[in-house]
Amino acid sequence: MAEDLVLDTAIRDWVLVPLSVVMVLIGVLRYFVSKLMRSHQAPDLKVVKEGQVILRARNLRAAAGFIPAKSFRARKIYYTNEENGLLHVPKGQAQNAQAQMFSDPNLAMDMMKKNLSMIIPQTLTFAWVNFFFSGFVAAKIPFPLTHRFRGMLQNGIDLSTVDVSYVSSRSWYFLNLFGLRGLFSLILGEENAMDDTQRMMQMSGFGFDPTKSLGAEKDSIDIIQHDWALPKLEKRAEDVLKKLVK
Repeated sequence: MAEDLVLDTAIRDWVLVPLSVVMVLIGVLRYFVSKLMRSHQAPDLKVVKEGQVILRARNLRAAAGFIPAKSFRARKIYYTNEENGLLHVPKGQAQNAQAQMFSDPNLAMDMMKKNLSMIIPQTLTFAWVNFFFSGFVAAKIPFPLTHRFRGMLQNGIDLSTVDVSYVSSRSWYFLNLFGLRGLFSLILGEENAMDDTQRMMQMSGFGFDPTKSLGAEKDSIDIIQHDWALPKLEKRAEDVLKKLVK
């Protein structure tokens, strides 16, 4: 049977609070360091144009029911025409995102800087937590959990009799590492708040390939069946007026 523990307030004052404050400060400091290391480049006009075309095509798909069928067909041909449609990419012009990145040394250098700004602070912080706070039970979650969460919440504690709702200091570090996006959005702004999960996803890729997005958007527009919403709106307005009159 799982045992209930009484956590010392000193653990809160000298383990839980300092660890949380340090993780927040490191995240803010890492943002400003990466901002200083970032090289400022003029945006590629072709990439910007293709991005705007994708946004316009998405807006067309979202609002397809609010324009007449004739207008929708004209816009559909304008975007998906096999000869000169905006979303059509000839096979010879398709770019390899990896080859494009390695051909531009600035892109490769920016990616290396981003990786270093994430890996080095994480490594040093984990070593600090593992050296000073290893083995502490730092907090307790105020709701019951199943035993599947034991490995995630009690990393570094080898006691099967402790209730799963107790969180070790090492697990608290990982929870802060991947769960501070909401706090960073308040401190740095929504557009600058990026947690380490998203950074790792960026590290796993080699860049953005606009040709794939153009092709996917073209296929999405091709399969849309136009359904004009105006007759439905008139019927709904008529029903509402009838209810008001009654």
